[in-house]
Amino acid sequence: MNTDLAETVVPAPESLRPWLTELGRIPAVRELSEPFAHLPQATTMIVLRTEDHGPRDALVLGPRTKASYAKADKPLGCLRLRLAAGATPALLGVRAADLTDRVVRLADLPGPAAELAAELTQLHPDELLHYLEQRLPHRVRESPTQRSHRGLLHRAVGTVSTQPADRTVPVLAHSLAVSERQLRNMFIAGIGVSPKHYARIERVRRVLTQAGHSPWSQLAVRAGYYDHSHMTAEFRTLMGVTPSSFLSGTRPPADPCRPLIRG
Repeated sequence: MNTDLAETVVPAPESLRPWLTELGRIPAVRELSEPFAHLPQATTMIVLRTEDHGPRDALVLGPRTKASYAKADKPLGCLRLRLAAGATPALLGVRAADLTDRVVRLADLPGPAAELAAELTQLHPDELLHYLEQRLPHRVRESPTQRSHRGLLHRAVGTVSTQPADRTVPVLAHSLAVSERQLRNMFIAGIGVSPKHYARIERVRRVLTQAGHSPWSQLAVRAGYYDHSHMTAEFRTLMGVTPSSFLSGTRPPADPCRPLIRG
């Protein structure tokens, strides 16, 4: 099961867009023999994990630089609140890079969202966005400079997401009227990965959503790669297997779901 592709999403209301982009729902999986494929992703998420007849955990999943494969030992479902680019410091009180490839409890973080952790675990899914509309805007404090940097990062993300692989970081920085160092620092603090790695993740995710609709060579060009071989090499680096192997069901060995480690 590809968890990201099985997700249904509801866009966040306009009042929450500075900090959240959408609420995703992944239903509880009953067939435990099928491993989970967690795709690379360049966003930070607040995840409300649910178990049948059990408690709900409020966790934070940082950006994932490579795919991981796991097997669950009991049925699990989850709700995922995706943070907007640049929102991690304001909501969670840490840089996005401090959470990269990590899972932590929301309540253990110093930002204002942590104060809502207990309430979030008690709400019905249909109540979440309305609840956050009422609580979140009054708790987040951002200076004009922080808001300006977040807006600039949004522009940078939009540019990186639509550019081909030969679009260099210096060219991107020049188009945004910032230095290369400033651009990288914005991505590290607000996204959790470098501009280059962000682009690599976005290209792989485009391949996964568009695969099967056209020949690989055409898909490679549309996804922003130089050619088919470039796509295959980059996909293997992030996913562990080639695109054709992944789609045919050949995956790296799955690990058991690991217990959460605090900190």
